[in-house]
Amino acid sequence: MILPSHLSVGDGHLRIGEHDTVDLARQFGTPLYVTDEGRIRENFRRLAGALTAHYKKVRILYAAKANGNLAIFRTLASMGAGADVFSAGEVALALAAGMRPESLLFNGSSKTPADLALAVEKGIRVSVDSPDELRQLDAAAGKAGKTVDIAFRVNPAIDVPTHPKIATGLATSKFGIPAGEILDAYREALAAEHVNPVGVHCHIGSQILAVEPFAREVEVLIGVARDLLDIGVDLKFIDIGGGLGIPYRREIDRAPTPEEYAGAVMPVFLKGIRDLGIEPELWVEPGRWLVADSTVLLTRVNSVKTAHATFANVDAGFNLLVRPTMYDSYHEIVAADRADAPAVREYSVTGPICETGDILAKGRMLPDLSAGNLIAVLDAGAYGFAMSSQYNSRPRCAEVLLAGEKAALMRRAETIEDLTAPMVTPPWQE
Repeated sequence: MILPSHLSVGDGHLRIGEHDTVDLARQFGTPLYVTDEGRIRENFRRLAGALTAHYKKVRILYAAKANGNLAIFRTLASMGAGADVFSAGEVALALAAGMRPESLLFNGSSKTPADLALAVEKGIRVSVDSPDELRQLDAAAGKAGKTVDIAFRVNPAIDVPTHPKIATGLATSKFGIPAGEILDAYREALAAEHVNPVGVHCHIGSQILAVEPFAREVEVLIGVARDLLDIGVDLKFIDIGGGLGIPYRREIDRAPTPEEYAGAVMPVFLKGIRDLGIEPELWVEPGRWLVADSTVLLTRVNSVKTAHATFANVDAGFNLLVRPTMYDSYHEIVAADRADAPAVREYSVTGPICETGDILAKGRMLPDLSAGNLIAVLDAGAYGFAMSSQYNSRPRCAEVLLAGEKAALMRRAETIEDLTAPMVTPPWQE
C-alpha cells in the first residue's frame, strides 16, 4: 500500500505525523477522527503556489462543506483562505475563525430569506442561483438600506468523470443558470437598485480526476465574461469553483497534481482575460484536496465473524463515514496496530448500524484480526464527520487535531445527554 507522506509505519503501528495511532486511540478512545494540521498547511501551500506561479491575483475559498470543524477553519484562515459557504452555520464558523466577510461567497440553490438577510447584514458576496433569488436579495438589501455584491452561478452543461450525485455542472443539475440564459439575469441585476454584479461563478463537480473538464469550464466562463463586458458588467472576479480529486486508491488512481491542474486551467484563463483586456481575481474553491488526506478514522474491532464472508465488525459505521454507503466510495483500510504484518485474509469491514449497507470496506486483504485490533480508514478528512449523523441514537465521536508533537481535542465525543438535550416533552405527556 502506498501511504501519503505524513503517514508512516513504526514499531508495527501506523503513525500520523509524529504520533502513534495506537497511542491516540488509547488516549482519546474510539471511534476517533485524527487530523494532521501540518498536512492541511502543506496542501494549501502547494495548491496556492501552483496557481500563483501563473497569476498573482488568486483567492482560495475553502469549500466549508468538506469539513466544518472550527479548528480547520482557523488553520486555513491563518493561511489566508476565505470560504465558500452554504449556510448561516458555515458563515458563523468562517467569521469566528477570523475570515473577513469580503473573502466569503454565500453559495447554494435554495437560500432562505434569513440567509439572504444575513449576507446583506454581514457584507458577504452572494452567488445568486436564479432570477427569483435575485429579486428577493434586492428586496432584502433595499430593506436594510444596503447594496450587496453578487455573482450569478453559471450552469455550463459540462459532463464530468465523477459520481453523478456530485456532478454539479450537468445540464440536468439543480445548480445555476444555463449559460445561454445568463445574460438576461445580469441585465436584470444591472437594473436593480440594491445589487451590484461584480463576478461570475461556476462549479462543475467534485472528485474529478481529469483536468480537461476544468479547462472547458474556464472556456465557457471566458465566453460569458466577454458577453458581460459588452452589457456593462465590471468584472472583479471569476470563480471557477473546486472539484480537484484525490487518489483514494493510490496504487491505481491517477489524480492530477495541483501543478497539472494549474497547467491546464491557467493558460486558458490568462489568454482569455488578456484578450478581454481585464485583470479580475481568479477564485477557486478547493475542499477535498485540502483536507481529505489529512485525516484518518480510527475504529476498534468489536468481533470477527465468518459466514458467507469474513466480517471484521467495528465500532464506526456509516453514522460516522457515509461515503462508502452513499457513493460506493473506496477508502484504504490499514490494520493500525498490525501495520507491518502480512495481509493473509480477506475481510469486509462492517459497522454497528442496523442496515445491510453499513460496510466501510468490502473484500480487503488484511492481517489476521481479532476483537480489540485497531483499524484506520484513510482519507477521511473530507465529507467524513461533516456528513455524520446520530442514526441509531449513537453519539458522534471525538475529533483530534495534531500539530507536530502536540495532540488535542478539537471536538469532544457526544454523550447520550447530548442526544436528548434538544428534545422537549409535549404538554400532554407531562
